[in-house]
Amino acid sequence: MLHDTGNTDNGVFERLPIAAACMLLDGTVRCSNRSFRKEMGVASEEPILLHELLELESGQLLEEAKNVAYAQVEQQLTLAGAGERGYQREWLIHLIPIKGRAEEILVCLQDAYPNRHITENLNYLSFYDDITGLPNRSMFMKRLEDAVKESLREDQETALLLMDLDRFKRINETFGPDVGDMLLMQIAARLVRATNGQDIVARMQGDKFASLVTGFESEEQLVRQVESFLACMEEPFYIRDVPIHLTMSIAVVARVNSVNGNSPYMLLQQAELALSRLKKSKISGYLFYSPEMENHTLRQITLEHEMRQALIEGQFQLYYQPQVDMDNRITGVEALVRWNHPLRGMVSPAEFIPLAEENGFIVSLGEWVLEEACNQNKKWQSEGLPPIPVSVNLSVRQFERSNFPHTVKQVLQRTGLQAQYLDLEITETMTLDVTRARHVLNELKKLGVAISIDDFGTGYSSLHYLKSFPINRLKIDQSFVRDLKQDPNDAAIVSAIIALGHQMNLQVIAEGVETVEQLQFLQHHACDEIQGYFFSPPIPGPSFERMLRRQIA
Repeated sequence: MLHDTGNTDNGVFERLPIAAACMLLDGTVRCSNRSFRKEMGVASEEPILLHELLELESGQLLEEAKNVAYAQVEQQLTLAGAGERGYQREWLIHLIPIKGRAEEILVCLQDAYPNRHITENLNYLSFYDDITGLPNRSMFMKRLEDAVKESLREDQETALLLMDLDRFKRINETFGPDVGDMLLMQIAARLVRATNGQDIVARMQGDKFASLVTGFESEEQLVRQVESFLACMEEPFYIRDVPIHLTMSIAVVARVNSVNGNSPYMLLQQAELALSRLKKSKISGYLFYSPEMENHTLRQITLEHEMRQALIEGQFQLYYQPQVDMDNRITGVEALVRWNHPLRGMVSPAEFIPLAEENGFIVSLGEWVLEEACNQNKKWQSEGLPPIPVSVNLSVRQFERSNFPHTVKQVLQRTGLQAQYLDLEITETMTLDVTRARHVLNELKKLGVAISIDDFGTGYSSLHYLKSFPINRLKIDQSFVRDLKQDPNDAAIVSAIIALGHQMNLQVIAEGVETVEQLQFLQHHACDEIQGYFFSPPIPGPSFERMLRRQIA
């Protein structure tokens, strides 16, 4: 409310930046300021009726003016009328009562177009991606919600596709985010062209897109549309004349409906679940969602919780598989973790080890294995058993920790085991960063521990290990040993690895030895040691202890 201080007749009112006027209740403008006269294109002395000047319907303006004057409450309304030079305009009209003057009110005018333009821009930014121009996640979720509702009323199938670019992060890291954005624009254009012209394609976030596919009458037709999205990525993209090849993974929820209480967010979660399963397979292509995936995920979540609890409650234990020379004399032992679940019994390592590696629990579990193996080996030695090295497998996550050599040093100090009786097994994956791997292995070597290459022969860079890293022993992967009597290629590989190892003064041990024929082949080629079910499966600590005692009896 404006108080009657006379300001409408002085210089302050005249200099207000907004168009303002004092209007009598019949619409007559009693006085106006400079902004008003400029906006309306009128002279100061002209007697005017505001509703006629703006070519407004007089009824609504005058009715609202009376209400404001009598109720002494401000009011704002939008009315369409004419402006300068007669073109149609929309006006935001703010009616303000003047205390002490019941016969007139203050009117402030503003062109509604700039505000509408701002609103439209805000709406665009709210529902469209500013890089690709595609609908964004918010718009897509609204369309998905509409599709769920329409599924109850119309006999039309709609499928949800969630698309993720493979290895796009590498593009951003190599060329920078600006190039990444240019690439996203090209990808968006191709995806739109791959639709039937009616289906929505949206950018959800980062390198993830989504589409709602309609109008298909069979799963075969839906698959064809999915394959058209995949096909549009086959030709290279060009950024600064550099060809870039990309592939894409697509998760498909074949039926968008509210059956079983499915909401838009639940449907998107189903697509995310299928996409996660597909990405873990490391195979580009597409995968249809199935309810079994949710059961699997629930089992994984439950297993993860139980696995962490198992470490606290002492459910993990070590089994030991002997390593023997060609005279069947035990020369070492590999420590292998096993999980004795109180309800499920022995849980397969193939079930819990990959999960532990995925969620990072493998670091805690690996440290427990390392300490338990060293502690047990020291205990056996203290009881007078022959000192032999114990082998412990390292995980990638363990090896990547900056303080890993220090962790090994602390374990050796706590357990009292001499470093020469600890053998750490690494794999090719751990050494992709050659500079860092060399540093870590040299630090471990300074401690006095031995280093073995596990699964030797299965990686692309196996020979590179021998030149760059301080290695003591090669372990021939069991995949070569398994068929060496039937497959001449495997036989040639095994004999070559043994010869190569000996030429470089490395010990060679063969894994997975199960038959006398395999043993004889390895003996003939002077392999140093064997490990496998032919001699013994992994066994509990007390059983291995008895085996070791029999050897010295």
